[in-house]
Amino acid sequence: MSTTTDAPEVARAQTPTELRDERGRVLSRIDDIIETARAEGRSELTDAERSEHDDLVAQAAKLGEDITRAEGAVGDALRFAAHDARIDPPAANPVVSVGNEPTTYNPGADHSFFVDAYRSRFLGDDSANQRLQRHGVEVSRNEGIDVSRDVGTSAFGALVVPQYLTELYAPLARAGRPFANICMSLPLPDEGMTLNIPRGTTGTAAAAQANENDAVQETNFDETTLAVSVRTYAGQQDVSRQSLERGRGIDQIIYADLAADYATKLDTALLMGAGTSGTHLGVTEVSSINAVTYTDASPTVAEFFPKLHDAIQQVNSNRYLPASVIVMHPRRWGWFQSGLSTSFPIASQAGAPVNSVAVNQAVAYGQVVGQIGGLPVVTDANIATDQGGGTEDSVLVLRAEDMLLWEQGDGSPRELRFEETAGGNLMTKLVVYGYSAFAAGRYPKAIAEITGTGCAAPTF
Repeated sequence: MSTTTDAPEVARAQTPTELRDERGRVLSRIDDIIETARAEGRSELTDAERSEHDDLVAQAAKLGEDITRAEGAVGDALRFAAHDARIDPPAANPVVSVGNEPTTYNPGADHSFFVDAYRSRFLGDDSANQRLQRHGVEVSRNEGIDVSRDVGTSAFGALVVPQYLTELYAPLARAGRPFANICMSLPLPDEGMTLNIPRGTTGTAAAAQANENDAVQETNFDETTLAVSVRTYAGQQDVSRQSLERGRGIDQIIYADLAADYATKLDTALLMGAGTSGTHLGVTEVSSINAVTYTDASPTVAEFFPKLHDAIQQVNSNRYLPASVIVMHPRRWGWFQSGLSTSFPIASQAGAPVNSVAVNQAVAYGQVVGQIGGLPVVTDANIATDQGGGTEDSVLVLRAEDMLLWEQGDGSPRELRFEETAGGNLMTKLVVYGYSAFAAGRYPKAIAEITGTGCAAPTF
């Protein structure tokens, strides 16, 4: 007699989209808790609300890490699949499958979504209108169309920009906003141009009780409000009707270029914005951050290394939580990688070669390229190289979880519109814009900046 035992079910790993949806639900619950207190006229959360709020914040942070890992796993799977497809010979009797017909607006389509939108809106083109309607049906059925990042366009009514067009933005966004991508991402509220963030100024206190029945220490907790402005970043381009009607692909090129500069300008402001003239207040302009100065007319990697560890310990010592990332200009990372000396730190990092100052993980940009002092290094070319004496850059050591960035959606421009701006000149305007808010001042000591003549343009 044999006994059959059912194999245990293996939990299916969540996809990046599912993880983002779950994180969205967690963040929505956080908003509900805060809104409940506000609606009841309370300036503080109850103990139960505070406990749930803190648990949800931790969940959101964990889900953010899971999303990053899941997206990396998907990328690896795609690369492996592509590699296998190149090296595996075709089967002797291949299986023929019939898939969906190509979607209306795919990268190789004969018609442009933007041209059709223009022709339908301003010229009453029936053929263009029919293609737009067919695209709408494809989106509703999700026939091979990833709509997770599609952008709504109010000027087009219910039309949805094809995914592949929004992806023209995504690669440029990753290249143009490295620092923005590592900040704590939060959903921007639907209304309002100012976010009021509570911030403690005086904490409670505890002390030894001198004698039994003596009064114990009592110090009132005081707080203030940190006002964070919602900023608008936008760009526009006038395009001739001839380009739209007779050209091919000019709209896509303009859209990608506008979106790329949008991402770059936003990232630059988060790093070094003055907080005036509609800009964000960047991390380097926050008052009372940790400052480390390296002064040397002939700087070396060996001399810079202790300064970097000084910045790390200052965050740890003053924020009472560890720094999580180092952000530097690509030229500074290249300088680190090129440094040669007989004087190296005695201690080395786990898994790293003995006596290495830094560990190189990837020849890349805008992502983790290596490690120094146990912290990941992210390169960002938006760090100014004309600081100090005119040729200096700076190096940032910070706790990224304390850098709060509110954006709509996934951070891509919220809306893209056509407008007749100069009909007499046969011109149409393309516009991208987005709203965002940024707060690095909740914990200034979560930031350390290394500056000085030792950060002048390196020589190789």
